[in-house]
Amino acid sequence: MEIEKPIIFNLDLPDLQKLVLELNEPVYRSTQLWQGLYQNYWQSPIEFTTLPLHFKNLIFEILSFTSLKPIRSITSGDRGTVKTLFQLQDGNTIESVLMLYNKRNTLCISTQAGCGMGCVFCATGQMGYKRNLTSGEIVEQVLFFARLLRDRNALVTNVVIMGMGEPFNNYDATLSAIDRLNDADGFNLGARRFTISTVGIIPKIIQFADEKRQINLAISLHSGRNELRSSLLPINNKYPVEELINACRYYVDQTRRRISFEWALIDGVNDSPRDAAQLAILVKGLLCHVNVIPLNPTQKYKGQPPGYQKVEDFCAELTKAGVPSTIRLRRGIEIQAGCGQLASNELP
Repeated sequence: MEIEKPIIFNLDLPDLQKLVLELNEPVYRSTQLWQGLYQNYWQSPIEFTTLPLHFKNLIFEILSFTSLKPIRSITSGDRGTVKTLFQLQDGNTIESVLMLYNKRNTLCISTQAGCGMGCVFCATGQMGYKRNLTSGEIVEQVLFFARLLRDRNALVTNVVIMGMGEPFNNYDATLSAIDRLNDADGFNLGARRFTISTVGIIPKIIQFADEKRQINLAISLHSGRNELRSSLLPINNKYPVEELINACRYYVDQTRRRISFEWALIDGVNDSPRDAAQLAILVKGLLCHVNVIPLNPTQKYKGQPPGYQKVEDFCAELTKAGVPSTIRLRRGIEIQAGCGQLASNELP
């Protein structure tokens, strides 16, 4: 059985420098590799025209330059959303989404194969947890679409860590991947161009706050009532909503940065003006913004999105209470662009 080679995208620059020196090559070879990977998006040793042939052959022998195999890609009818299903080296699948806006090219990427959080309306949660992704597997999703956009004379402008998995249950790999993509001598995507979305892992929110990073933080809230939120997001049984909001207040106090709340509106479940009023009381005085998202239906959850007027009424109640909100445009419904929908269809 052939042993899988380490993935080059799992290495940060100091790792590459150490490797190059161990191979008795000048240390500047690591910079050539780094810039080739993250500035030119090269994915094969052959493309590294800056490297001598003997070194290219050596690197190819000991490192793999790809761990993701695109096996299916779907484009929405308006061509504004592209969803790609990738197979990992161990056979697991993950998916990533590219969303094209007027001035932004936003990626939604995954941090786990499957997810163990069990959120009832999420297709990934319905799959169950498979494993954490490595930092390199997270990075590769971004570079895949960076190459696609380059062919269109465009760039990645934003990355949201809202795909498959709970990022804060894969904290180190997720933040390591962001650091690699943020590096000024590499991919150079600003920290404020990243958003991490979590269901509310309080110890990690506290850790993230203490690190005082410039990365945006979003919380999947969906209800301000413990009983309802626990029925939608089982993690609420461990981290009740009041404790979660306290952690959010700590985050804002530590970072002076606004926090976002994600609220998937489900018809007849959490979409009433009363729900909005309860949310407003919960976050009173907190520097925050609410992203209101009509539910993206999944096969294993019977809930449906509310009608347009209900969405408007919900946001109007928030506005009346002084809580800023935005109705997020649902993208790629016809191509099942919600987290995990494409991957779950591939399961036996």
